[in-house]
Amino acid sequence: MSAPEPAFEAPWHAQVFALTVHLNEAGHFAWSDWATRFGATLKRHGLSKDLNGGDDYFTAWLDTLETYLAETGSAPTNDVDKTRDAWAQAYLSTPHGTPVSL
Repeated sequence: MSAPEPAFEAPWHAQVFALTVHLNEAGHFAWSDWATRFGATLKRHGLSKDLNGGDDYFTAWLDTLETYLAETGSAPTNDVDKTRDAWAQAYLSTPHGTPVSL
């Protein structure tokens, strides 16, 4: 018997999916509004809604989430950029095999 295929290709795919579901369940946005925005992002990226759930799909997912949160003021673009830069610096300066932290 073989092991089932993972639901997500990469850990960050699962993380951004779970974060989005959590924000929806916490009342930050309606799922129908999210789906409309995500569909528009896929179209803007030139991607099909039938993607296999790889990096292209979740890059569009993350783009939608960041844009949506910036528009609502929940996560202003400047704050997201600063956090992304801090994580990049932390990642680049952390020895291999050591957990990355800010």
